[in-house]
Amino acid sequence: MTATATISAAEVNRLRQTTGAGMMDCKKALTEANGDFDKAIEILRKQGQKVAASRAARDAKEGIVLAKTSADGKKGILVSVNAETDFVARNEEFASFVENVATIALDKFPANTEALKALSFNGTISIHDKLTELIGKIGEKLEISRYENIRTEKVAAYIHPGNKLAVIIGFTKNISDDAGRNIAMQVAAMAPVSVDKSDVPQETIDRELEIGRELARKEGKPENILDKIAQGKLNKFYAESTLLNQEYIREAKKTVAQYLAESDKDAKVTTFKRIALG
Repeated sequence: MTATATISAAEVNRLRQTTGAGMMDCKKALTEANGDFDKAIEILRKQGQKVAASRAARDAKEGIVLAKTSADGKKGILVSVNAETDFVARNEEFASFVENVATIALDKFPANTEALKALSFNGTISIHDKLTELIGKIGEKLEISRYENIRTEKVAAYIHPGNKLAVIIGFTKNISDDAGRNIAMQVAAMAPVSVDKSDVPQETIDRELEIGRELARKEGKPENILDKIAQGKLNKFYAESTLLNQEYIREAKKTVAQYLAESDKDAKVTTFKRIALG
């Protein structure tokens, strides 16, 4: 095709269907590429790279968080894809992209975020490159900010309405869906730092004890009882910040551990992952 040849509507539509770019962008790319379809795709991709580079310093605190579990309930994933504005986060094409990424993540179960980005999106392009194309089309900074996974005997999931917060949680055995979801909701609502006391990092324990001692010292408490007061504050921290020791949100007179024991006395929580936007 010569440089003066007319770009047909069919060619523009084909490029649009392949890349998802706007009609005018596709026409311009084909014109610049002198009708070379593959070169036009590369032009659109570079356009996305330029937009991504120009907006790299922007904050992308909006977006969508999704959780998915496998049909057998033994695998679960969380994916957070961020955008600059809520307007884009509610865009149908953006939402479809996030849904597809989550489906691929559950199917392929990559080890980390970088491995997820390297996976094929549709057999011809990687997730990373598809995201770059979408950036060029939408004109905002978009990023796959976090990806988490769990593989165990039972994984439950919870997505808070609005898709700004989601949780996956693992159990040692196949407990009921209701119990699994309820405890996942607990993690969403109360944001524990660990499953139990024994899982709290030593540096966190040391910090909480030091804070407790310092507060007691400022209150004028005698030096010889500062450690005892600090231990009391640490126990309060455990009750508020470790999942199994928290008050169960649906019935405050019992702990999450007690609720789980009532649901299935042999089940244990293995781990949980929580992602919240912002």
